[in-house]
Amino acid sequence: FVPINCTALPETLLESELFGYERGAFSGAFRTKIGKCEKAHRGTAFLDEVGEMSPALQVKLLRFLQEKEFERVGGTTSIKVDVRIIAATNTDLSRAMTEGRFREDLYYRLNVILIDLPPLRKRREDIPILIDHFLAQKAERLGMEKKEFSPEARSLLVGYDYPGNVRELENIIERILITSSGPTLSPADILLHRQTLPGTPQRWVGAP
Repeated sequence: FVPINCTALPETLLESELFGYERGAFSGAFRTKIGKCEKAHRGTAFLDEVGEMSPALQVKLLRFLQEKEFERVGGTTSIKVDVRIIAATNTDLSRAMTEGRFREDLYYRLNVILIDLPPLRKRREDIPILIDHFLAQKAERLGMEKKEFSPEARSLLVGYDYPGNVRELENIIERILITSSGPTLSPADILLHRQTLPGTPQRWVGAP
């Protein structure tokens, strides 16, 4: 399983990250580099935020998806791989296609099985499960004894809308563990961001 963040690098570097490059392909290319698509041979490549990929790179990705082959940057030999592709994006691809920012042929090539993941506020039944997961994970990482939320604290966390989705919940749990004392976490230990409109003052809830 090879994850690839499509927003972490500029277009020229992302192409090298995806497909690798040959020695001498550009200044500083002192040796051949294997790209992540090649590393994922007989496995899975996960393209995170694929909607942010540049149009030029979308063309190369489309060819790779269709033919399962590519050339390294600076290379002339086609390399064939057997790779399963999973792609994710927060971008509205329908709008991006209308605006000419995302290729329709690439969209339909990627869209074999679509999983539409609603925001966390629309699947509150997942919140208690995620709370327990992050409590255990963060406590172990921080070298702490595992703590528990009181029923009132859990109710507060389940009722929050999480504009930052799962990442926000994860950070909230970590912050609570770092700043709290005692084995049981109460509403007084919780700070939740309640800003609703751009430009409005920041307000926090949780502490009495």
